[in-house]
Amino acid sequence: MTNREAPAGVAAGKGKTGLIIAAVLVGALLFFPSFVPRYYVYLLATILVTVLLANSLNFVLGYGGLLQLHHAVFYGVGAYAAALILVRTSWPFWLGMLAAPFVAAFAALLIGWFCVRLRGLYFGMLTLALGQLVWAVVYRWYKFTGGDDGIHGVPVPEWLSSINAAYYFIFFISTVSLAILYIIINSPFGLTLQAVRDNPARSESVGVDIKRHQLAAFVLSGFFAGVAGVLFVVLERSVSPALLFWNKSAEILIMCLLGGMFTFAGPLLGAAAIVVISTVVGVYTEYWLFVLGIILLAVVLFLPQGILGFLNEVWCKKQNKGVRGLDVGSCERNEVF
Repeated sequence: MTNREAPAGVAAGKGKTGLIIAAVLVGALLFFPSFVPRYYVYLLATILVTVLLANSLNFVLGYGGLLQLHHAVFYGVGAYAAALILVRTSWPFWLGMLAAPFVAAFAALLIGWFCVRLRGLYFGMLTLALGQLVWAVVYRWYKFTGGDDGIHGVPVPEWLSSINAAYYFIFFISTVSLAILYIIINSPFGLTLQAVRDNPARSESVGVDIKRHQLAAFVLSGFFAGVAGVLFVVLERSVSPALLFWNKSAEILIMCLLGGMFTFAGPLLGAAAIVVISTVVGVYTEYWLFVLGIILLAVVLFLPQGILGFLNEVWCKKQNKGVRGLDVGSCERNEVF
């Protein structure tokens, strides 16, 4: 096998492996509620919501190269938009659910319009500042948002009243949303976005409008975070300002780093791990963040590319063992999971 043939072999194996894993996972999730108590159905529904939220951040962080430090603001805006529409208007449920992600996308457009003018840490600090400004408005506007009391008892249709029905609704919406995200990432727009991330100067020299691509990615990311916020309302039927606070954004960022932010499935693993750790460890101690910090420290020191990033590299080297001219970078660029 020549060096030119190696990537083709990796791509074929990657596609087959990914399809098998996805099919098995979807099948398991479909039958999961039939065999476990209600608490575990609720826990898995929480994981699905969190998985979508983490992947919406990874779209701009891992694939777009944008240091988004306050992604939770769009999650909270989507959740509050859905809750306010259902509580304070006579709009039907479906209309409220459809409108809320667009409200989050509009918030992302406003914040992104200011932020894409900056790069690196300055970009991240501005997103953090503007996000906290939105949190402050929600926290203090008692007459409209309920202030620090939040909104409780959000009405949902009768067919969504049971935990199993809510689970399947969340499963369907999150699966479709993740599939759309995957398609966007592998579309010409997504590939161009990754080129901008890897080499902005060269991308600009061939005519790519960097700021426009980054702003579009920022808005799409906000939209899917808003979808996750809607699913949170369906599951919890309440919202609070904590959804928009900066520590929630830090938690989402850790999910991406833990699983591997340069892989599509990395945030899925990271989100599931964080939810399980917070639930299991939280039963025994309120200092579960200390345990999480130790785990994250170990990952940063020994697996800086994340868990799945490391597995991708190992898989690629194994598949191309003995291939001349194969470098480490080519393995890092071939995403398996």
